[in-house]
Amino acid sequence: MPQPVTYALPTTTPQKHAASHKPAAKDSLRVLVESGDFAMAQEWLRSHQVWEIVDAIDRVGPVDAVAAFRLLDPDRAFAVFEDLEPSGQQAILEVMRGAEFSAFVDSLDPDDRARMLGELPAKVARRVLAGLSPAERTMTATLLGYPEDSAGRYMTPQVVVLHERLTVAAALARIRARGSDAETVYTLPVVDGQRRLTGVVELRELILSDDDATVADLVVTETPRVRATEPAETAARLMSDSNIRDLPVVDAEDRLLGLLTFDDADEVIEDAETEDAARQGGARRWEGHYMAVSVLHLARTRAVWLVLLLIVSLLTVTVAYRFEDALEQVAALALFIPLLIGTGGKVGTQASSACVRALAIGEVRPSDIARVTIREAGTGLLLGTGLGALAIGAGLFFAGLDVAVVVGVSLLLICLLGALVGGISPLVARRLGIDPALVSAPVVTTVVDVLGLVIYFVVASAMLGL
Repeated sequence: MPQPVTYALPTTTPQKHAASHKPAAKDSLRVLVESGDFAMAQEWLRSHQVWEIVDAIDRVGPVDAVAAFRLLDPDRAFAVFEDLEPSGQQAILEVMRGAEFSAFVDSLDPDDRARMLGELPAKVARRVLAGLSPAERTMTATLLGYPEDSAGRYMTPQVVVLHERLTVAAALARIRARGSDAETVYTLPVVDGQRRLTGVVELRELILSDDDATVADLVVTETPRVRATEPAETAARLMSDSNIRDLPVVDAEDRLLGLLTFDDADEVIEDAETEDAARQGGARRWEGHYMAVSVLHLARTRAVWLVLLLIVSLLTVTVAYRFEDALEQVAALALFIPLLIGTGGKVGTQASSACVRALAIGEVRPSDIARVTIREAGTGLLLGTGLGALAIGAGLFFAGLDVAVVVGVSLLLICLLGALVGGISPLVARRLGIDPALVSAPVVTTVVDVLGLVIYFVVASAMLGL
């Protein structure tokens, strides 16, 4: 392990108030760094937890992020760096030079380093690889050989592997000898003579067992495992469903390659949910902390979808124009258009969100489309019946019985349509190889708006004789 790196503190000017008071509770790291009060900023960093420091540094711009990072104690710098957003990591790496740079990147865990390299500009990534020791460069290159979002890219190859014929005493001795270089020793993979995974044994079981017992006596053979080329999100969901701390990662011949640890699995799930949330809201995911991203960048992530949806939404104008005569004959029909399309869109969004989540956690599969259709149809009819009855009451108050009945019947059909479109679309998208989140709220809402208007005017024309 490289020796801790010593970071040079930024040059400071005397602060006349620095020695006269302690930092106020409301003082933030950003304010202290921007004001040049590095002594107080360093005190703030010493008194806060790593996750608080990461959040504070991610909130500031690249220049201030570098200044704050260099104030950290060396033993905390590595932990903070690993959790920073890629933009912050890039800014910090760009100011490091020589031995400081090499020692720092060499000390990162191989899986964290590989993911970081995948997000850095090519120039910075090449510099990081060149600064690694041969052993670390080999491990990193191996991980980079797997697909970007695969389990192999997220696994750690630094594990203590036990042979099934070892005694408990020999296994514990091996853990003591090699455990300091491993990312985890709580879950220990067990292999046979060809390094094929036999199962796992927990450290707790080894500690509580007799020294003369063998690892084969304690190994749990029916353990979940995942291929290195499988999606990391699938592996992370498997860990959640199986309630396990670490998941063995193997090759096509079941030979052990590494472990996917619980903290990396949490990161995978958080990234997936963040991306799904952005897409369900009709936006592209942005990189970086929300408070540090520019307003222009935020606008760009949302503009493309909004333009597309605006173009599609023009269909609602076309539908209204097509039934202009009906609106002229019964002007009261126009009063209820926002109510109908707004309610139908919300029903579709609810159904879509529920099905996207169920797909993500494995509760439904594309093959379940018939059952999902029946369930959502029933849900839509129940919602439509209740909401339609309420709408009839509103229609009686504002427009009279004829229009009220049209509104109630239309709302019943629109709720049925919204539930069906929202529930089925994610399953169809998954079967076509499209991310279900892409066809969720924005697309479903637009489709229901257009078809809902068609339903409304067709019902009105049929029931009112227009």
